[in-house]
Amino acid sequence: MTFPVVGMVGGGQLARMTHEAGIPLGISFKLLSDTPQDSAALVVNDVVVGDYRDLATLRAFAKGCDVITFDHEHVPTEHLRALEADGIPVRPGPDALVHAQDKGVMRARLTALGVPCPRHRIVTDPADVARFAAEVGGFPVVLKTVRGGYDGKGVWLVGTPAEAEDAFRAGVPVLGEERVDFRRELAANVVRSPHGQAVAYPVVESRQVAGVCDTVIAPAPELAPGLAASAQETALRIATELGVVGHLAVELFETRDGRVLVNELAMRPHNSGHWTQDGAVTSQFANHLRAVLDLPLGDPRARAPWTVMANVLGGDYPEMYPAYLHCMARDPGLKIHMYGKDVRPGRKVGHVTTYGDDLAEVTERARHAADYLRGLIDE
Repeated sequence: MTFPVVGMVGGGQLARMTHEAGIPLGISFKLLSDTPQDSAALVVNDVVVGDYRDLATLRAFAKGCDVITFDHEHVPTEHLRALEADGIPVRPGPDALVHAQDKGVMRARLTALGVPCPRHRIVTDPADVARFAAEVGGFPVVLKTVRGGYDGKGVWLVGTPAEAEDAFRAGVPVLGEERVDFRRELAANVVRSPHGQAVAYPVVESRQVAGVCDTVIAPAPELAPGLAASAQETALRIATELGVVGHLAVELFETRDGRVLVNELAMRPHNSGHWTQDGAVTSQFANHLRAVLDLPLGDPRARAPWTVMANVLGGDYPEMYPAYLHCMARDPGLKIHMYGKDVRPGRKVGHVTTYGDDLAEVTERARHAADYLRGLIDE
């Protein structure tokens, strides 16, 4: 019996964890990685080291793959169209993925679909930023490069035209958005297959520190059932309208006046879905694989009333392994997931998950483990 080969473009931790989900299914992986030291390259058997921006490299890599998918959104759209023209299934396809690659395209399409978003438009220079700020009620406003930003990079909160100058130095289009008065950030994660089957995970609360996801709580505490259902319906509608195949994360603002606005889209497994590895019947990684292979999707329901995921960020203490003794002895129910990365201050090097019946206890367990592994606490 021949099992399919999934070609994963990108060698980061998302590829590593997607590969892990494919092992019990007997799915073979082929990886296009920037370096042999990338997170997934350390564990995948078939690794090609090359530049995903080079079409010849992509075409050579795709030979022998039954489907191509991604752990990032940065492959040039025209290269993906060329692979499709070669007869290679690309999932998600370029017509969908461009909405995660280009924030201007995404905002225009979602607005046309009537999806609630912050007020926005493309701005051309600092003087235009001042005009945009006047249109949305004044400074401060948010500026984003339309392509390439992540984890707070390529995003500026500016209070004057002079502060806007940095956003234009790269010479790429800049999107201006109103600063939303939000209560908290949420995420609605859904998965859709080529034949249209789709599943929705519980809506989660995502807590950010310095623009980087720090903690995810599933489900989002004290979220009105109607608002949760609306967020899931919005995510499923976006997946359908854009033709997404695979996992879609819809990052959301819950406003103080009771609305939900779409902030960002990601068409791949996402940090806000890491909790599903241990907290859901079927993880986001397993369901992403099922979707790109057009297999029936798995149950997205939570296994416990509460699951908390806390990212482990690098600090000044690089030796994390000795901390396992304390963390595992203190909490036998703790789940640790490390990415095989060199430890650098502020870098995501792993995450932990905890689950149970009491939210306060589950949260404390996750935060303690993440902080202890980082070296922020020693007891």
